[in-house]
Amino acid sequence: MHPTFHDKLDRPLRSLRISVTDRCNLRCTYCMPEEAYRWLPRADLLDFDEIKRVAEIFARLGVNKIRLTGGEPLLRRDLPVLVSYLAAIDGIEDLALTCNGLLLAEQAEALKRAGLSRLTVSLDTLRPERFKAITRRAALPQVLEGLEAAQRAGFTRIKLDTVVLRGTNDDEMIDLLDFARAHDMELRFIEYMDVGGATRWSRQQLTSKKDMLARINAHYSAGKRGTGEAVKAQAVTDPAATARRFSLPDGTSDAMVFGIIASTTEPFCKACDRSRLTADGRWFLCLYAKKGVDLREPLRRGAGPDELLELIQSTWQEREDRGAEKRFALAERGPLFQAEELRGDPHLEMHTRGG
Repeated sequence: MHPTFHDKLDRPLRSLRISVTDRCNLRCTYCMPEEAYRWLPRADLLDFDEIKRVAEIFARLGVNKIRLTGGEPLLRRDLPVLVSYLAAIDGIEDLALTCNGLLLAEQAEALKRAGLSRLTVSLDTLRPERFKAITRRAALPQVLEGLEAAQRAGFTRIKLDTVVLRGTNDDEMIDLLDFARAHDMELRFIEYMDVGGATRWSRQQLTSKKDMLARINAHYSAGKRGTGEAVKAQAVTDPAATARRFSLPDGTSDAMVFGIIASTTEPFCKACDRSRLTADGRWFLCLYAKKGVDLREPLRRGAGPDELLELIQSTWQEREDRGAEKRFALAERGPLFQAEELRGDPHLEMHTRGG
């Protein structure tokens, strides 16, 4: 058992999200709405051995969960090789990946063989034309094919992530729940967040957790007597989990479970045990943070494991980030960054630091 270190708010260091690339093969309007982007220099990206070395140090400090992200992580060549490296690290109990599904059909089997534990796939709509409008790519069939391939490969804990945008796809929540039920997957609805590249963010587009539950309850409780509350909240087993889970009785002994990530209207900073490593080695302690810690520089000048461990440990112990809570407290709230700021520093982008 590795030791656990806590920050100034007594939050442990448990979960690390590693972005393996800032590139993406979609241009989702809520994440990458601009016409052009500044990319990280390829020579600056950590190689697999460097990522492995950093992950081993985080594991020594108590991290037991790693999630691979991007950009779109399946764009990183030979990704199953990295998965095999990380799966072999002592102390890592959960190794997951979040992707958009476009390249999943051709890589699912190799990822499973390499030791990937879990998959999360973004799916904001089931309608081809709407998918094209949201992502600016006509690629819904590839995503659905990727999900089928992942199940054939043996992934049994697939989650679907849906960013719910008012006036765009909020009318499709029931269809998406039905799809998840039919395919034995767990759907997670996500509030639209004012982070990174969300330069068009506005409160008017936000569908809150409260509104989501009201819509779902209205559908499933129609014609029923009593309170009309079809949705049942699940007990919280992991306070640090991003999603709060709910169940919907389906007329049998089983119940469908879905989640809602409400970090915009119900911030969960007090229990946050997550940090993020960009593809070029910048370590961010909060999704809303403006600055990160450069781990690539000591890595490449030959710093030993103990020096890197001391840097990471001391930085975490000084952490007091509460980005989502501070944003929630603002009287006037708009996009976190403007386009010109993002062009000046690509590390501010959501697709650079991962979700």
